[in-house]
Amino acid sequence: MESSSHNYPYRSDLLQGQHALVTGAGKGIGRECAIALTSCGARTTAIARTASDLDTLQQECGDLLTPLVMDATSEECLQAVTKIEDVTILVNNLGTNKVQPLVDVSDDTLDTMLNMNVRSLVKMTQVVVRNMLDQKTSGSIINMSSQMGHIGSPNRTMYCMTKHAVEGLTKALAVELAEEGIRVNAVAPTFIETPLTKPMLEDEKFHEFVMGMIPMKKIGHVRDVANAVVYLASDASSLVTGTSLKVDGGWTAR
Repeated sequence: MESSSHNYPYRSDLLQGQHALVTGAGKGIGRECAIALTSCGARTTAIARTASDLDTLQQECGDLLTPLVMDATSEECLQAVTKIEDVTILVNNLGTNKVQPLVDVSDDTLDTMLNMNVRSLVKMTQVVVRNMLDQKTSGSIINMSSQMGHIGSPNRTMYCMTKHAVEGLTKALAVELAEEGIRVNAVAPTFIETPLTKPMLEDEKFHEFVMGMIPMKKIGHVRDVANAVVYLASDASSLVTGTSLKVDGGWTAR
């Protein structure tokens, strides 16, 4: 079974010969990124904790997709990825959020946010970059950031903090790895309709607030983000590194 095109605006052989690794690939943005990458011909290893999510994803993507049912924050997963020596595209998509005032943030919440949004990204990148350097291969690392990595927002202090960290890491690592032929960029979406955000967007007051902040007056789709990821993974962005591609409908341009 071959991967279907899913009507992506890219050639089906755009990423042929590439091997992509996507974390948090079971749902939402990560899942769509895996679909988009396979649609463009990339062999893709998809990491998620829920086997059923990866089963349906494999059915949708076909033979180009290899599921890896593991917790991407675990040492076991890092050891498994160490053995995958030919990764040329890394999509660090794993992340979480908990909306609450700073004064209510517990140590557990702080540790969870830092572990999932920052530490796991650093550790996964270390493993993949070591393999890229050992194999002397060029590659593209794409970190899933957020518009909140460029602005501040009440009750999202921890999320903003971790996404600002992702943006800083992206810039610094891009400079560090530039001469090695490894590009590092971020994608910074606005509120995208996913299983995580759907309940929030169904709240009329919150939906009205979001629409009021987005000049284009529309909620993003996971495909919008996946399109940006494919661009940064491909040779079409061969001179692009250390930047953040905002997929935010103009929110941060105000």
